[in-house]
Amino acid sequence: MSENHRGSAGRDAGVAFGAGAYFLWGAFPAFFGLLTFASPVEVLASRILWTLVVSMLALLVAGRMRELWRAGGRTWRLAAVASLAISLNWGVYVYAIMSEQVVEAALGYFINPLVTVAFGVIIFREKLRRMQWVALGLGAVAVIVLTVDYGRPPWIALVLACTFATYGLVKKVIRLEALPGLAAEGIVAAPFAVAIMVVLAVTGNASFGSSWSHSALLMVTGPVTLVPLILFALAAPRVPLSTMGLLQYLTPALQMAWGVLVVHEAMPPSRWAGFALIWLALAVFTGDALRRSRRAPVAIPD
Repeated sequence: MSENHRGSAGRDAGVAFGAGAYFLWGAFPAFFGLLTFASPVEVLASRILWTLVVSMLALLVAGRMRELWRAGGRTWRLAAVASLAISLNWGVYVYAIMSEQVVEAALGYFINPLVTVAFGVIIFREKLRRMQWVALGLGAVAVIVLTVDYGRPPWIALVLACTFATYGLVKKVIRLEALPGLAAEGIVAAPFAVAIMVVLAVTGNASFGSSWSHSALLMVTGPVTLVPLILFALAAPRVPLSTMGLLQYLTPALQMAWGVLVVHEAMPPSRWAGFALIWLALAVFTGDALRRSRRAPVAIPD
């Protein structure tokens, strides 16, 4: 098999893995909508604990437990920040799904790339190109339009976008791969999740243990969380960043379709106008990124 053919096959597999990851994330409203028998707090605690259990088992089977034990103090501090960010993200997302605010949750993941760029300017003093400023300006106008439409700032979307952007920034600098990183974040959050489960059990408000079906669904939150992360980890080294950047929009598009077509959430013209501005901002942002990637010089191996 030629080198070009192997490279093409690897890219095709990477696109399939990436599309699978983003499709599963986009289908999360269908799964978490089944958990309305439990409170959002219990769903969050269950997701943290069962994701930790599954990730630790995966590390044990793969013989990679040493990656956790070798982690230094800085790595664990970063894992704590990542754990806080992703726990807030998961909690708000679950609340949005269970309260039938799926469209606003989708908005959060549409604007996430723009928030990430804004973080780069604010935190790292990055210089933006003209088209990036245009995209950020359109995004800001869209948030204003949606604030008027909702009668309040779109808090769910903003919290989801900011917490996931924070999580992404930490994951860029932490010295742990996806699976051990997820396990480390779970270890940090586990005491709080256990405390929540104990309080719910003592007060008689726990759904876990009330029936085998409820318990099974809460346990499944672990593998449901882990599988798309594994697919994403398989895709990332095989697929150009520009392709992954386009694939990421599959998730909020599917979430929005669920909110509009299945849950039948209201979408007045003013809300469509706000989303249209977000999509225009993303088109400007993505188009600029694609043009720059095509102009980038090709590295010639030594």
